Amino acid sequence: MVVPQPRISALGLDVGNRRIGVAGCDGLGLLATGLGVVHRRSFRQDIAALQSWIDQRQAQILVVGIPLLADGSAGSQARQVKSLMRRMRPALKLPVEYVNERLTTVQASWDLHANGINTHGQKHLIDQQAAAVILQMWLDQMWLDQRRAQPFPPPQPERDPSTSDPPSPECL
Repeated sequence: MVVPQPRISALGLDVGNRRIGVAGCDGLGLLATGLGVVHRRSFRQDIAALQSWIDQRQAQILVVGIPLLADGSAGSQARQVKSLMRRMRPALKLPVEYVNERLTTVQASWDLHANGINTHGQKHLIDQQAAAVILQMWLDQMWLDQRRAQPFPPPQPERDPSTSDPPSPECL
């Protein structure tokens, strides 16, 4: 029996001082893709731009990258991102989850270069790809957590599809 999977719509955000990279995922929550960037201007304009992405994608949750330090503690940049999201959350009316974004910009740059994309002078491409890396990490962890919570079903006895007889009791 195939159990339908619930639809998920999450937005990944890579929050910077000049831009916010935005990524979305497919309806099953398997694959994150960079969508674009919000060029930061004012708090009100940032909210309006993010709300537009939320409405367009029918987002249910925001996944925000937090730049933790190498020892796992929150530095000044991480505190700034959390402070901004605390201010934005009431206006955006969505739950927010945080992901350690350490080295996601490096990963994003490598991903783009591996695909033959020259990022020189195109930081917006790196920002949106970094948002995709952040969201993909969250999606992968979500699926892993779900898998751990629901162990594999017990093995079923093999049946010969050419016969319509039910399996014998010895097989069960």
